[in-house]
This record gives sequence, C-alpha cells and structure tokens, in this order.
Amino acid sequence: MREYELEILNQYDIEIISTRKVRGAFFCETNEGLMLLKEAGISDGRALLLYQLLCHLSESGYENVDLPVFTKEQELISTSRDGTRYMLKHWFGGRECDVRREGDVLEAVRNLSLLHQKMRWEPDPADGAADPATEEVSCEDGMQAAEDVKMPPAGRHLKEEFSCHTRELKKVRAFIRKRRNKGKFEALFLQHFEKMILLATRAAEQLETSGYEAVYEQSLREKRLIHGDYNYHNVLMPAGVHGAADGWGCRERVATTGFEHFRMDVQVLDLYYFLRKVMEKHHWNVKFGDAMLEMYSRIRPLSQAEIEYISLKLIYPEKFWKVANAYYQSNKAWIPEKSVEKLETAIRQTEEKMRFVEQIFAFHL
Repeated sequence: MREYELEILNQYDIEIISTRKVRGAFFCETNEGLMLLKEAGISDGRALLLYQLLCHLSESGYENVDLPVFTKEQELISTSRDGTRYMLKHWFGGRECDVRREGDVLEAVRNLSLLHQKMRWEPDPADGAADPATEEVSCEDGMQAAEDVKMPPAGRHLKEEFSCHTRELKKVRAFIRKRRNKGKFEALFLQHFEKMILLATRAAEQLETSGYEAVYEQSLREKRLIHGDYNYHNVLMPAGVHGAADGWGCRERVATTGFEHFRMDVQVLDLYYFLRKVMEKHHWNVKFGDAMLEMYSRIRPLSQAEIEYISLKLIYPEKFWKVANAYYQSNKAWIPEKSVEKLETAIRQTEEKMRFVEQIFAFHL
C-alpha cells in the first residue's frame, strides 16, 4: 500500500494489522475485523443515505452488509492528499458467487428474496422528507448529486426508459443510413434492426396494458428499495451455507455488498438483472432460469404484475441498444473488431433470450 493510502487509514480510529491489494481496493485486517478500503464514487450526502440503509438492514436482522466506517472526524468519506476520496467498509471472508455453480446462483436468488423483504426506506421523521410519489426526485441509477436530498431517488419509469432507448436506436439507424462507407458493424446493425425494433415496439405496447403502473406507484408509496447492482461480484458466499426454519440459515450466511446504487423502484428489477446476467452465461437455459424464478417465489411470491414486468424487461432488446448506443457515442471513424463481436453476441443472445421468453412467459411475436 502506498504511503498516502496509509495516511488515509490513519484517519480512522482502528488498528491496522495488515493490508492486501485486490482489484481496485485494499483488504485491511484490523482490530475490528476484516475491512475494505475503496475509492468512493458517491457524494457525502449519498454516503449518509447509504449508511442509514445499511444500519436499518443490520438492525432488522440482515447483518452481512458492507457497513461504512466513520473517520475520527465523524465523516463517512475520507480524502487523500491528492484529493482522492475513499470509503472504508466492514467486509467478509468467502468468495464471490460463482455463476457456473447452480447451487451458488440459487442461494444468491434466495438471498435476494430475503433481502427484498427488508428493503424499505425508513426516513427519519426529523428530516421531513417529501413523499416519493409526488416529489420529483428520480434518476436512472439512483446516484444523486444534490446534497440536501434526505431520501433515496425514485427509479426511472419504464415507459420513459423504453421510449428513450427506442429513439436512440432509430437515431443510430438514421446515422448509419447516411454513411457512405459502411463496415461490418453498420451492415450487421441494419440487417437486424427491423427485428429488434419490432421487439422494442411490442414491449412498449404490452407495457401500456400491463399492471406496471400500479406496481411502480405502490413501490414508491411504500418506499420499497432495490439494491441497484445485484450481480455475482456483490454476493459473497461463505464456506458453507446451512438452511434454517426461519429462512435465514445459520449465522454464516451470504453477504451482500455494493449498495451504492440503491433506490426506490420495483424490486424485481434486481431479479431481472441477476437473471439476465446469469442466463447470458448459460445460453438462456430454460430449466435453470425457471429454477431461479421458483426459488425467489418460494420466499417472496411474485405477483402477476411483477411477472409481467420481468417479461417486458426481457423482451426489450437492451443489449442490442447498449452496443448500438456505445457505437454512436464513440469515434466512428474506426470501429474496433471488439465492437463487432459485441454486436454479434448481443444478436445471438437476443435470439436465445426470446426462445427463453417464449417458453417461460408464453410470449410470441
């Protein structure tokens, strides 16, 4: 560890026993247990909201979260001499969830359903926070710039998200059509555009008649929270997980980290995101995906509106849009082969995903 990072640790009222560099962070063995020092990508105000959430989870019985540590000056963010901002968190032994292991994945899904039962915002009455159903505090990923916001933001409405992404896809098509010299990327995009835009249109049409509006408004009214980045990197598996009658298992259970993007939203957005990440690595295996949905429903039953929501998110060609949008924002004079490979992967995965949706949700174009 570099000298100025040791200076950062000196800002905390802990005894450092040893440190070890890992991907983008440092493990710190301390007199209070294992901790992680990592650059902070959030504001001071957002850090305080994060601390409030994790304290609530811990007090509610879900203790295995990466609770931040205050400095000697009672700050959650420490700053190095060069201005780099850090956060020190309590951490856990174990390993990241291995998506190749079905047992790991199902345990992570089980963990998510249990976590969602606890994930509601409990505002401090003294804060006088506004009602999220009427207050215009919303963003796509839950990261706030305003320091005076005393509650998490609301997630982006799905109608707005679909409309924005579809406009961007059409903008990319218009741009490519005007190009005189079209390479492999452009030709591949145009070849598959009509099918992808049809999926986007069908998703938007079904959204209008679904129960999404009601479940979205209910989520805001009840201040239900999502993790916002629930992936295998943020799920730490202990050496052994043992079930128990209360659903929580023994004390040595799964730990969940990386709550920085938490916000008020439809909770099964987390389930959709994790399902998609896992299924992409398993070629959208229907049996495995169905087992994931069943595991979640076993503890936190899915409503019909939530099932519709997951299917709508799956129908929309999100990966195709993501690759196309990255292309549009890049230097288009030279398209790296990697971009072509990403587009090919997005097209293949969309085809696999639609076969999954047809069998699980009975959706047909």
